[in-house]
Amino acid sequence: MLNLSGMIDHTLLRADATKAEITKLTEEAKKYSFASVCVNPTWVAYSAEQLASSTVKVCTVIGFPLGASTTETKAFEAANAIANGATEVDMVINISALKDGNDALVEKDIKAVVDAAAGKALVKVIIEASLLTDEEKVRASQLSAKAGADFVKTSTGFSTGGATPEDVALMRKTVGDKLGVKASGGIRSLEDMEKMIAAGASRIGASSGVKIMEGEQSTSSY
Repeated sequence: MLNLSGMIDHTLLRADATKAEITKLTEEAKKYSFASVCVNPTWVAYSAEQLASSTVKVCTVIGFPLGASTTETKAFEAANAIANGATEVDMVINISALKDGNDALVEKDIKAVVDAAAGKALVKVIIEASLLTDEEKVRASQLSAKAGADFVKTSTGFSTGGATPEDVALMRKTVGDKLGVKASGGIRSLEDMEKMIAAGASRIGASSGVKIMEGEQSTSSY
């Protein structure tokens, strides 16, 4: 039997999130034993403090949400977040470089974050599937594996679309059992989550974790 709560990254990435909301997020994560809380870098240290006595990890986002930061900036941002207590980092690829066929830059970008996180944090690579062709999704997933990432992830939840079972299945087929696949964006119910798991997801990013665990439907976009 799958431990569903242990597959969820309980997420709050809104720009206007308050300290009270982050506190509530961490308390919910402890109550339901979620895999992690996923917060913006500014909340990493506080979240780590709140979760210090629990098994819940602190996940943050790098180069978020556009992926258009320089490689050096992403590496610094990852190292800084890890120093502040993050043990998982979800980075956005250089989407423009992928579109231009500049695979060397895409791989270098990912590897810089992988190197910054080595031995300290898991790296999940957000490919922003809604902006890519199937060929580009495959290439992005292959480059993530080649660069040494731990997961590929469907979406930021802030672009033109979220996770789909079809994208999850394609990403899983591409990386096999070598990497995890994280589905995120628009997963609002237990039914949505089960579809993603059936397609090959091993982690779920959602702001609706509590509603999912309680069998309710959420209206959240992430």
